Amino acid sequence: MPGAMAWYREWFGNDYLALYAHRDAAEAARHIDFVARHLGPATPRAVLDLACGAGRHSVELEQRGFRVFGIDLSLVLLAHPPRVRAAGGDMRALPFRDESFDWVLSFFTSFGYFPRERENFQVLEEIVRVLCTGGRFFIDFLNRERTLATLKARETQIVRGREVGIERWYDQASRRINKRMRLRSSDGTVRTYLESVRAYSADEVTIGLRWAGLETDAIYGDFAGEPYQRETSERLIIVGHKA
Repeated sequence: MPGAMAWYREWFGNDYLALYAHRDAAEAARHIDFVARHLGPATPRAVLDLACGAGRHSVELEQRGFRVFGIDLSLVLLAHPPRVRAAGGDMRALPFRDESFDWVLSFFTSFGYFPRERENFQVLEEIVRVLCTGGRFFIDFLNRERTLATLKARETQIVRGREVGIERWYDQASRRINKRMRLRSSDGTVRTYLESVRAYSADEVTIGLRWAGLETDAIYGDFAGEPYQRETSERLIIVGHKA
Protein backbone atom coordinates (compact mmCIF):
# COMPACT_ATOMS: atom_id res chain seq x y z
CA MET A 1 0.00 0.00 0.00
CA PRO A 2 1.32 3.48 -0.85
CA GLY A 3 2.89 5.18 2.12
CA ALA A 4 3.14 1.98 4.19
CA MET A 5 6.12 1.78 6.50
CA ALA A 6 8.95 -0.50 5.34
CA TRP A 7 8.87 -3.85 7.14
CA TYR A 8 12.38 -3.44 8.58
CA ARG A 9 11.37 -0.20 10.30
CA GLU A 10 8.44 -1.88 12.07
CA TRP A 11 9.71 -5.33 12.95
CA PHE A 12 12.98 -4.88 14.82
CA GLY A 13 11.69 -4.01 18.29
CA ASN A 14 10.70 -5.73 21.53
CA ASP A 15 8.57 -8.41 19.82
CA TYR A 16 11.54 -9.30 17.62
CA LEU A 17 13.74 -9.70 20.71
CA ALA A 18 11.16 -12.01 22.30
CA LEU A 19 10.68 -14.17 19.22
CA TYR A 20 14.41 -14.59 18.58
CA ALA A 21 15.51 -14.95 22.20
CA HIS A 22 17.13 -18.30 21.29
CA ARG A 23 19.73 -16.35 19.30
CA ASP A 24 21.85 -15.95 22.40
CA ALA A 25 25.38 -15.23 23.64
CA ALA A 26 26.45 -18.87 23.29
CA GLU A 27 25.54 -18.84 19.60
CA ALA A 28 27.30 -15.51 19.15
CA ALA A 29 30.47 -17.00 20.68
CA ARG A 30 30.44 -19.82 18.13
CA HIS A 31 30.00 -17.30 15.32
CA ILE A 32 32.94 -15.20 16.52
CA ASP A 33 35.05 -18.36 16.80
CA PHE A 34 34.41 -18.82 13.09
CA VAL A 35 35.18 -15.19 12.23
CA ALA A 36 38.44 -15.16 14.20
CA ARG A 37 39.51 -18.42 12.57
CA HIS A 38 38.74 -17.42 8.98
CA LEU A 39 39.45 -13.68 8.93
CA GLY A 40 42.62 -13.76 11.05
CA PRO A 41 45.37 -14.16 12.03
CA ALA A 42 46.12 -10.44 11.79
CA THR A 43 44.38 -8.46 14.52
CA PRO A 44 42.15 -5.74 13.03
CA ARG A 45 42.47 -2.17 14.28
CA ALA A 46 38.70 -1.67 14.03
CA VAL A 47 35.72 -3.95 13.33
CA LEU A 48 32.28 -2.90 12.08
CA ASP A 49 29.31 -5.03 13.19
CA LEU A 50 26.90 -4.12 10.39
CA ALA A 51 23.19 -4.28 11.35
CA CYS A 52 24.32 -5.23 14.86
CA GLY A 53 20.85 -5.41 16.42
CA ALA A 54 21.04 -5.75 20.20
CA GLY A 55 24.80 -6.27 19.89
CA ARG A 56 25.38 -9.87 20.97
CA HIS A 57 28.21 -10.30 18.46
CA SER A 58 29.71 -6.92 19.39
CA VAL A 59 29.72 -7.94 23.06
CA GLU A 60 31.58 -11.14 22.25
CA LEU A 61 34.11 -9.28 20.11
CA GLU A 62 34.72 -6.72 22.86
CA GLN A 63 35.24 -9.48 25.41
CA ARG A 64 37.97 -10.91 23.18
CA GLY A 65 39.76 -7.57 22.97
CA PHE A 66 38.60 -6.39 19.56
CA ARG A 67 37.86 -2.71 18.99
CA VAL A 68 34.34 -2.97 17.58
CA PHE A 69 31.65 -0.52 16.61
CA GLY A 70 28.08 -1.41 15.69
CA ILE A 71 25.42 0.24 13.59
CA ASP A 72 21.72 -0.52 13.32
CA LEU A 73 18.57 1.25 12.17
CA SER A 74 16.58 0.13 15.24
CA LEU A 75 17.07 2.38 18.26
CA VAL A 76 15.01 -0.10 20.31
CA LEU A 77 17.55 -2.86 19.68
CA LEU A 78 20.50 -0.53 20.26
CA ALA A 79 19.08 0.48 23.66
CA HIS A 80 18.74 -3.15 24.76
CA PRO A 81 21.26 -4.16 27.45
CA PRO A 82 24.11 -4.77 27.52
CA ARG A 83 24.88 -1.53 25.71
CA VAL A 84 27.71 -1.60 23.18
CA ARG A 85 29.53 1.08 21.21
CA ALA A 86 27.08 1.64 18.38
CA ALA A 87 25.21 4.24 16.41
CA GLY A 88 21.81 4.44 14.79
CA GLY A 89 22.08 4.57 11.03
CA ASP A 90 21.16 3.19 7.62
CA MET A 91 23.51 0.68 6.01
CA ARG A 92 22.92 2.32 2.62
CA ALA A 93 24.69 5.45 3.91
CA LEU A 94 27.08 4.56 6.74
CA PRO A 95 28.10 7.45 9.03
CA PHE A 96 31.81 6.61 8.91
CA ARG A 97 34.83 7.97 7.08
CA ASP A 98 36.37 6.13 4.15
CA GLU A 99 38.61 3.20 5.11
CA SER A 100 37.67 3.29 8.81
CA PHE A 101 37.58 -0.49 9.38
CA ASP A 102 39.80 -3.52 8.82
CA TRP A 103 36.88 -5.95 9.16
CA VAL A 104 33.19 -5.56 8.26
CA LEU A 105 30.88 -8.29 9.57
CA SER A 106 27.27 -8.97 8.54
CA PHE A 107 25.45 -11.68 10.53
CA PHE A 108 22.07 -13.41 10.30
CA THR A 109 20.91 -12.48 6.76
CA SER A 110 21.12 -8.72 7.16
CA PHE A 111 21.47 -8.23 3.40
CA GLY A 112 18.74 -8.07 0.75
CA TYR A 113 16.25 -6.09 2.83
CA PHE A 114 15.49 -3.39 0.29
CA PRO A 115 12.94 -3.65 -2.54
CA ARG A 116 15.19 -2.22 -5.26
CA GLU A 117 18.39 -3.94 -6.38
CA ARG A 118 20.13 -0.58 -6.51
CA GLU A 119 19.50 -0.09 -2.77
CA ASN A 120 20.96 -3.50 -1.89
CA PHE A 121 23.98 -2.78 -4.08
CA GLN A 122 24.45 0.50 -2.19
CA VAL A 123 25.08 -1.59 0.94
CA LEU A 124 27.96 -3.36 -0.82
CA GLU A 125 29.34 -0.03 -2.04
CA GLU A 126 29.27 1.30 1.51
CA ILE A 127 31.12 -1.76 2.79
CA VAL A 128 33.78 -1.12 0.15
CA ARG A 129 33.99 2.56 1.09
CA VAL A 130 34.48 2.08 4.85
CA LEU A 131 36.76 -0.96 4.49
CA CYS A 132 40.52 -0.42 4.35
CA THR A 133 42.35 -1.63 1.25
CA GLY A 134 43.06 -5.31 1.83
CA GLY A 135 40.51 -5.36 4.67
CA ARG A 136 38.40 -8.47 5.26
CA PHE A 137 34.64 -8.92 5.13
CA PHE A 138 32.21 -11.61 6.24
CA ILE A 139 28.60 -12.05 5.11
CA ASP A 140 26.28 -14.65 6.66
CA PHE A 141 23.30 -15.21 4.38
CA LEU A 142 20.53 -17.77 3.99
CA ASN A 143 21.13 -20.55 1.45
CA ARG A 144 18.40 -19.92 -1.11
CA GLU A 145 18.13 -23.43 -2.53
CA ARG A 146 17.85 -25.23 0.81
CA THR A 147 15.55 -22.55 2.24
CA LEU A 148 13.13 -22.87 -0.69
CA ALA A 149 13.25 -26.68 -0.61
CA THR A 150 12.38 -26.79 3.10
CA LEU A 151 10.05 -23.76 3.28
CA LYS A 152 7.21 -24.49 5.71
CA ALA A 153 4.15 -22.57 4.50
CA ARG A 154 2.38 -22.38 7.87
CA GLU A 155 3.05 -23.20 11.48
CA THR A 156 2.08 -22.13 14.98
CA GLN A 157 4.57 -21.73 17.82
CA ILE A 158 4.26 -20.86 21.48
CA VAL A 159 6.98 -18.39 22.42
CA ARG A 160 7.18 -17.22 26.03
CA GLY A 161 3.53 -18.04 26.54
CA ARG A 162 2.36 -16.25 23.38
CA GLU A 163 0.91 -17.86 20.30
CA VAL A 164 2.78 -17.00 17.11
CA GLY A 165 1.23 -17.85 13.76
CA ILE A 166 3.77 -17.91 10.94
CA GLU A 167 3.13 -17.87 7.19
CA ARG A 168 5.97 -18.17 4.66
CA TRP A 169 6.00 -17.84 0.88
CA TYR A 170 8.32 -17.16 -2.04
CA ASP A 171 7.44 -14.45 -4.55
CA GLN A 172 8.89 -15.53 -7.89
CA ALA A 173 8.43 -12.10 -9.50
CA SER A 174 10.44 -10.23 -6.87
CA ARG A 175 12.56 -13.28 -5.92
CA ARG A 176 11.90 -12.58 -2.26
CA ILE A 177 11.28 -14.93 0.65
CA ASN A 178 8.54 -13.52 2.84
CA LYS A 179 7.47 -14.35 6.37
CA ARG A 180 4.36 -12.97 8.08
CA MET A 181 4.09 -13.33 11.87
CA ARG A 182 0.94 -12.82 13.95
CA LEU A 183 1.72 -12.53 17.66
CA ARG A 184 -1.25 -13.06 19.97
CA SER A 185 -0.86 -11.70 23.52
CA SER A 186 -2.57 -13.14 26.61
CA ASP A 187 -5.24 -10.42 26.40
CA GLY A 188 -6.10 -11.44 22.84
CA THR A 189 -4.31 -8.54 21.16
CA VAL A 190 -2.77 -9.51 17.80
CA ARG A 191 0.20 -7.73 16.25
CA THR A 192 1.30 -8.57 12.72
CA TYR A 193 4.82 -8.20 11.30
CA LEU A 194 6.52 -9.01 8.02
CA GLU A 195 10.03 -10.11 7.07
CA SER A 196 11.01 -9.94 3.40
CA VAL A 197 14.47 -10.73 2.03
CA ARG A 198 15.73 -10.94 -1.53
CA ALA A 199 16.79 -14.57 -2.10
CA TYR A 200 20.16 -14.44 -3.85
CA SER A 201 22.06 -17.42 -5.18
CA ALA A 202 25.72 -17.85 -4.32
CA ASP A 203 26.69 -16.76 -7.85
CA GLU A 204 24.55 -13.63 -7.65
CA VAL A 205 26.14 -12.60 -4.36
CA THR A 206 29.73 -13.22 -5.44
CA ILE A 207 29.20 -11.41 -8.77
CA GLY A 208 27.63 -8.46 -6.96
CA LEU A 209 30.51 -8.37 -4.51
CA ARG A 210 33.05 -8.31 -7.35
CA TRP A 211 31.22 -5.51 -9.15
CA ALA A 212 31.31 -3.50 -5.93
CA GLY A 213 35.06 -4.13 -5.44
CA LEU A 214 35.08 -7.09 -3.03
CA GLU A 215 36.82 -10.37 -3.82
CA THR A 216 35.48 -13.66 -2.45
CA ASP A 217 38.16 -15.83 -0.81
CA ALA A 218 36.00 -18.72 0.43
CA ILE A 219 32.37 -19.84 0.74
CA TYR A 220 31.16 -21.99 3.63
CA GLY A 221 27.91 -23.76 4.34
CA ASP A 222 27.81 -23.41 8.10
CA PHE A 223 29.67 -22.08 11.13
CA ALA A 224 31.53 -25.35 11.51
CA GLY A 225 33.44 -24.36 8.36
CA GLU A 226 32.02 -27.05 6.07
CA PRO A 227 32.30 -26.30 2.33
CA TYR A 228 29.22 -24.75 0.75
CA GLN A 229 26.88 -27.23 -0.95
CA ARG A 230 24.20 -25.60 -3.10
CA GLU A 231 21.35 -27.98 -2.26
CA THR A 232 22.07 -28.94 1.34
CA SER A 233 24.07 -26.29 3.19
CA GLU A 234 22.33 -24.55 6.05
CA ARG A 235 23.88 -21.14 5.32
CA LEU A 236 25.73 -19.21 2.62
CA ILE A 237 28.75 -17.70 4.40
CA ILE A 238 31.15 -15.63 2.32
CA VAL A 239 34.60 -14.48 3.43
CA GLY A 240 36.69 -12.15 1.32
CA HIS A 241 38.68 -8.95 1.03
CA LYS A 242 38.67 -5.50 -0.51
CA ALA A 243 40.75 -5.67 -3.66
